[in-house]
Formats: sequence, structure tokens, C-alpha cells
Amino acid sequence: MLDDVFVMDAICHAYSFSAQNRIGQPYADGIATGVYQMHKLFAPPNRPELVLDEDTFNNIICEAQLTGDVIFGESHTDATIYHELPLYGYFKDGGSPLSVGEEMRERWPGRVYLYGGISPHQPGALDRVDELVEKHRVSGIKLYPHDMIDGELRSYGVDDEKLLFPIFEKVLKHGLKTVAIHKAIVMGPVPIEPYFPFEVGAAARAFPDLNFEIVHGGWAFMEETIALLQWHPNITVSTEGTTALLAKSPRRFLEIVGTLLLNGAEDRLLWAIGGLVCHSRWYEEAFWEIEMPEDMIEGYGFPPLTEEIKRKILGLNAARLLGVEPKKKVGDGYDKPRDLARPFSSLHQQAAE
Repeated sequence: MLDDVFVMDAICHAYSFSAQNRIGQPYADGIATGVYQMHKLFAPPNRPELVLDEDTFNNIICEAQLTGDVIFGESHTDATIYHELPLYGYFKDGGSPLSVGEEMRERWPGRVYLYGGISPHQPGALDRVDELVEKHRVSGIKLYPHDMIDGELRSYGVDDEKLLFPIFEKVLKHGLKTVAIHKAIVMGPVPIEPYFPFEVGAAARAFPDLNFEIVHGGWAFMEETIALLQWHPNITVSTEGTTALLAKSPRRFLEIVGTLLLNGAEDRLLWAIGGLVCHSRWYEEAFWEIEMPEDMIEGYGFPPLTEEIKRKILGLNAARLLGVEPKKKVGDGYDKPRDLARPFSSLHQQAAE
């Protein structure tokens, strides 16, 4: 179905939510519960094989081979950007450890790119940029609005000139182009203000050579996100979370995407699933098949979801921003066309053994 379509999942995680890995409470439990609820509640109707039990989700899926098998072997994805989660005060390894992404990149070179996590309030955050680039060879930086520092919940705005701007300056010095920050979807019993995207514009104006990626953009705060996109050409939106709406609320999904497209975001929308939070294949195929209804075109002025626009969103936009060639063939057994394995084949095989 998508054999001639380049698909780059702009956000992949390997969630590490085991009980022994949780250290910042009650927030660690809140994040783990929220992510699993997204996995369970936004699964396609009548497809129980696409839903993992909570014990498996929390304890088994933080593994490079499994994650790669699902994304590349069972879905249409050609390449992905693995995001480390910088939740070092909640989880011992941050919640989505960079080591798993590095192992994936080693196994599937040319298909896996890394964004390294920075927790600005953690000691050594500025030196961490050097380490991520020089040791781990990351292609971008990932931020999260909250972290636990010495038992205290701390947050920040990306317009903080003392805390964040030195990080952005060092990011630019190393030649990186993208800073991705989690917004819009509130995780855990925390204040919601840090999840507003409002201050991203100030950072984008101060650093016009950096691309600021609003992760989950449009899930909430749509009007503010539109204003940011209209006035700041170096702001992009990734659809992690929003893609899950395809299963249970497809019209809501179209409202979000249609509003973004209507306001000129055609070249700045990035397809993202988020690792195994949803099984990629169903959502990729649903997006490829969905059309903008006539009443939404006529009533809201939304543009049709053409094949050209879908190709941009599914992978071409992310590849361009990352500065990589959109390759569907790299000679590793996952070249297209390929026969896709059944969902979670590796897990079923482990259980059988």
C-alpha cells in the first residue's frame, strides 16, 4: 500500500517504565499510566492484537531489537528519529534511554537518528550538549517541561535567557538544527502552564537558525500554535499523540491537521507515532487512505488531503529538516517492497520459547 512512500517517524521512544526504574513520585506513576492509557484507549476498534498488557508495556518493550522489529518489520516506516526522554528525576534512565536508540542506530544505520535529552535544571546540563554531540553523535536536542531536582518539581520556559539560551547557543555552535520540546499533552499531576507553547516564539525569534519543534502541537492550544507558526518560519509541529486520534476520533484528527494546513503548515508538519505507544502500521495506512470530507473543505476552507501533502507529512518534511536523503532502500532486509510481519511478532516468539 505504501511501498513507494517514504515514511519517517519523527519521534520514537523505547519506554522504560518498570517499577524499579521509577524514582520521582507521584509523577513517575502518572507519566507511565498516561502513556499506557494512550496505548490502550486509542487503539483501533476491534483490534485487540494491537494492545499489549500493562505489565508487558512497562517491563518488556524497552529493547532495541523489539522496537526496530515493530517499526521497520511490521510497519511501513523507513526511518525514525529516536528521542531520549530527559526525565532523570522521574526515572533512573530518563524514561526512554539514549542507549536503546544508539543500539538501534548501530543495527540499522541510515534508518535511525537520535535526539538527545537535556534537563536544564540538572547539574551539568550545558556540558551535556557537548557530550551528546561529541560522544553520542545526536542530530538534535529533546526538552521536557518538567523534571524532579533534589525532590522538587521544577519547570522552565524555553525563553529563559539565563537557563536555556546558553544551551541553544551551544547547540548552534555544534551545528545542530533542531530543538524539540514536549508541549500540549500534560503528563502526570503537574501544573499545566509549562505545557503551553506560548513562549516558544520568543526563543524562535532569538535563534532564527534553530528549528523549534513543538511536540504534540495542535493537541491543545491550537490558536496559539497557529499564531506561532504564522509568524515564525523556524517553528514546526510533530503529530505524536494527534496521530492516535485516527483510531477513535478521525474527524477531530482532520480538524487539527486541516487547521494547521489552512494556516500554511504544509511543509512543517511531521508524522510521529512515539515508538510502541501505538502500532505504527494501522495509523500509517489509515492516514494514507483518509480524505478531507467535502463539508470540512466547504465549511471550514480546509485544503484536500492530497497525495502530495500526505507524502510531505509522512516523511519528506522530516527528512528535509534533518538534512538527510529520503531513502527507502538501504540494503538491510527492510527495503521496500517488503512483506510485513504480524503485530508484535517478536513478543509472540519470545512467549512461545
